[in-house]
Amino acid sequence: MDGDAREGRSDVRDACVDEYLDYLQFERGMSAHTIAGYRTDLDRLAGFLRARDRSVEAARDVDLESYFVAAGRQGAGSTVARRMAAVRGLYGYLVREERVVVDPAVHLHTPKQRQGLPDVLSIEEVEKILGAIPPSGDLGQRDRAIFELLYGCGLRASELISLREADVDLEAGLVRCIGKGDKERVVPMGGHAAAAVGRYVRDGRRALLHGRRADELFLNARGARLTRQGLDYLVRRYARKAGLGKRVSAHTFRHSFATHLLTAGADLRSVQEMLGHASVATTQVYTHVSVEHLREVFLATHPRARRRAARGDGQR
Repeated sequence: MDGDAREGRSDVRDACVDEYLDYLQFERGMSAHTIAGYRTDLDRLAGFLRARDRSVEAARDVDLESYFVAAGRQGAGSTVARRMAAVRGLYGYLVREERVVVDPAVHLHTPKQRQGLPDVLSIEEVEKILGAIPPSGDLGQRDRAIFELLYGCGLRASELISLREADVDLEAGLVRCIGKGDKERVVPMGGHAAAAVGRYVRDGRRALLHGRRADELFLNARGARLTRQGLDYLVRRYARKAGLGKRVSAHTFRHSFATHLLTAGADLRSVQEMLGHASVATTQVYTHVSVEHLREVFLATHPRARRRAARGDGQR
């Protein structure tokens, strides 16, 4: 195995990395998904340092700079930014615990990321996907309920598959979910979603349980909890059946939920609360999507805009 390959691996766990991740999990309450991402990032750093006969605690600023010039620089800008956040967090923790005297990560600069707009489905595309779901049968009822909640409540994939039957109040039209950082929120549920979930709970879910008992709301064909992989498969399957020639994920429905609300006039703070964003700045990306949509409508329909576009730049 060559040196580059060794730098991407860490077959031996580093004790201070384990300690830091335990701190994030048990004291900061970070999600298992975030912990797993940080584990990968920090194990990769530890492997890089180990190949240079240096421990994590003994690393200097030049070692970290070398890492982010080589192995740590690989991947998309968002991946590198997350990797830097993990490294800075680790050394900030080690300094506070007096395991390290000087923070070697203090001068690391997160690369500027291009703020791309999220992929969004049109209302017509959402309707096509919903129309591709079988209208009856236990799995058809389940799938209709899933997609009505994804689009009707803006739930994250992890939030949806973690729902319990008791988390859905059909009479009040509310869904209780646990988001990032184990933060609980309650989201209103529209009539279509409530009707779809109600049918599934009364009929399809009972059939999938095969006489057993379970707390989880969404089940697979064997009666076990639907997994993230199972949900991803369903989204890809129905997008193909609907004839959509683009990549669609469960998160695409969350983006579409927020964008369609703002386009229709919902206020930003309300959408922020429904999405469970800690900061309204995170929600503001959807205002850009809405503005871009309005711009496209303007250019396509306003007579002055059309004539200007038709003349071309050279005839202005």
